[in-house]
Amino acid sequence: MKITEHIKTANGKTLFSFELLPPLKGQSMDGIYKTIDPLMEFKPPFIDVTSSREDLVYKEAQNGYLEKVTYRKRPGTVAVCAAIMHKYGVDTVPHLICGGFTKEETEYALIDLQFLGIDNVLALRGDARKTDPGFIPTKGGHSYAIELQQQIADMNKGIYLHDYEDTSYKTDFCIGIAAYPEKHFESPNLKTDFRHLHTKVKAGADFMVTQMFYDVNKYKEFVKLCRENDINIPIIPGLKPLTSKKQLVSLPKIFHIDIPENLSDAVHACKDDKEVREVGIEWMIQQCKDLIECGAPVLHFYTMGNAGPTKRIAEAIF
Repeated sequence: MKITEHIKTANGKTLFSFELLPPLKGQSMDGIYKTIDPLMEFKPPFIDVTSSREDLVYKEAQNGYLEKVTYRKRPGTVAVCAAIMHKYGVDTVPHLICGGFTKEETEYALIDLQFLGIDNVLALRGDARKTDPGFIPTKGGHSYAIELQQQIADMNKGIYLHDYEDTSYKTDFCIGIAAYPEKHFESPNLKTDFRHLHTKVKAGADFMVTQMFYDVNKYKEFVKLCRENDINIPIIPGLKPLTSKKQLVSLPKIFHIDIPENLSDAVHACKDDKEVREVGIEWMIQQCKDLIECGAPVLHFYTMGNAGPTKRIAEAIF
């Protein structure tokens, strides 16, 4: 079932969903299930599964020289989605990214998703590799999320990369995109970022999921700006409670977001991370209440593999 259909059938009720990381290479699905099990009582209509591009490491070869080796830390996004659907009977939303995949590999992944009955995808550019100064496109792949989105939209029209055989079948993916209420860090200003967003929506995006934020007013302002500019697709807020003092530095650095003064002051006043966790949960509970009041269609949590804080928040909200 499509995300847009889940939202429509909810008749204005705010839904609950969350995002998972695939297991590290060499690990089982047990960790995934341990994250999902405590959250199923809140009846998530869908669960997101992230994807990450390959990284580069240097290993010493037999001749003593360093050899550059590529590896993917968390493979298996499509398979994890299929396993979750099979075990829990809920829809999944695999993340598709530009980095690390050619257009052909993306097409094959989309065909696999189609055969598995997965109706939704989130189209993202993805992050740069740790060893790169910025995002470097994969040879034969896409440079921007809008290009990836267009490939998915083309398949929805029955347009494939190579028409060697009869490719008249049209897929029917519900396409999600990322949104940044505080603007994407590579955009010079919010207006430019919003222009790119508008282009994606016109190209056929069906819903958007925001970067995490800690000031509900920024979400409200972003939604207002979208509606004033005839962008009417669902805008799902992405949420993550603070759980440690170091996140006051790491989250703004990694995700390019602001932490409100009241929240940062409260975290600084904590004796340890146990107290920080309580502060973060209480802040997020109030944030969720405000989001429900302003009509957010879904509360979407970035669990990072830890169900505990999300469960505490959901118990207070749903």
